[in-house]
Amino acid sequence: MCEVILKNVTKIFGKDNLVIEDVNLEIKDKEFFTIVGPSGCGKSTLLNMIAGLEEVTSGQIVFDQEEVNDLPPAKRDVAMVFQSYALYPHKTVFENIAFPLRIRKLPQEEIKERVKKTASILGIEPLLERKPKELSGGQRQRVALGRAIIRKPKVFLLDEPLSNLDAKLRVYMRAELKKLHKEIETTMIYVTHDQAEAMTLSDRVAILFRGRIQQCDSPQIVYNFPANKIVAEFIGSPSMNFFEGILVREDDKTKVRFSNKDSFFIKGGKELEFKDREVIFGVRPEDVTISLEKKQDWFFGKIFAVEPLGNATYVDVLWNPNRLKAETVSDFNGKPDDPIYFTFKKEKVHLFDKTDGKRLSLSP
Repeated sequence: MCEVILKNVTKIFGKDNLVIEDVNLEIKDKEFFTIVGPSGCGKSTLLNMIAGLEEVTSGQIVFDQEEVNDLPPAKRDVAMVFQSYALYPHKTVFENIAFPLRIRKLPQEEIKERVKKTASILGIEPLLERKPKELSGGQRQRVALGRAIIRKPKVFLLDEPLSNLDAKLRVYMRAELKKLHKEIETTMIYVTHDQAEAMTLSDRVAILFRGRIQQCDSPQIVYNFPANKIVAEFIGSPSMNFFEGILVREDDKTKVRFSNKDSFFIKGGKELEFKDREVIFGVRPEDVTISLEKKQDWFFGKIFAVEPLGNATYVDVLWNPNRLKAETVSDFNGKPDDPIYFTFKKEKVHLFDKTDGKRLSLSP
C-alpha cells in the first residue's frame, strides 16, 4: 500500500502557462481521495504528474517516503483508469483484464485464477468471453477497472471514469466503486468535475480552482464550513445563494444589512472587529425557509418560478434587487407572481469577506 505526498508541486507548460501552482497534499495509505474542480482547473494534469505521464516543473512527488519525480510510469507501480476505458476492441474481456499479467509473463494458471477473482469482485464473470463492442457502458467501465486492479498496484488513479455513463448508471457505479475500494484496500486518487461524486465517494476531497488547492478536508467539513466563496459556490447543488451586504451593530447585535436595506440578525456578541465590513452573505437553498402566509420579521418577495422535483420543490424568489432559490416540500402550491415570505436558518448562514472571498468566523 502507499502514502502519496505532493510538496510544492508546480506545472508550467511552455514559457508562462501556469497550470498547477504550489500544490501541497498528503494522501493517506488506503484512502479514497478525490480532486474536484471545474473543467480546465488542472485536475487531470495533477493526476498525470502523479502517474508520471507529465513532468513536474518544480516540487516533489513522494510515494512511501521515496521521491518518484524521475521514475517513469512503469516504475511507479500505479494503475490508471481513463474516461475513455481504452479497451482493446479485438480482445475478449478475459484477455483485456489479463493483458497486464501477460506482459509480466506470469504462468497461465495464475493468470486464469487472478482474472476469475477480479471478475468475481466486479460481477462480470459471465462476460469474460465477450468483446468490448458487446458490452454496455457500465460493463466496459468495470472491465477497465478490472484491468487496473488485477495488477495490485500501489496507487489506483481514476480520471473522470464515470463521465461517459448516463445519470442512473453513474449513481449505480458510484456505489460499486465505494464497495470496490473497501474490498481491495488500495490508495485511490480520483479526479472529477462532478461534486456529487466527490461528496459521496471520498474519505477526503480537495477542491482545485485555477491550479490552486482551495480546501482539503472531509466532504462534511467542506460542505458545512467552506473555506472561501469559491468552495461554497462549487460544492452543493443547486449552488449556494449569495448576497452582498455590510456588517453593522444595532442594539448590541451584529446584523448583515443588504443592499435593499433589509437586515438579518447574525450574532449577539461583540464582534467589533467586523463592524462596517463589506461581506458576501451565503445560504444554501435547503436553509431558506419560505411561507405563503405573512410572518413577522420575515422578508418579503415574489415567486419567480416553481420547480417540482417529486421529492422536493425548488422555488425561485425575486427579492429586489436579488434573486434566491429555496428548497421546500414537494406539495408546495405557490405560483409565479404570488407573494412569498422567507427567512434563513441562522445557524446555517455563511459570511465571506467581499475583498478576498475568505470565510469569516464570528465568535459565539
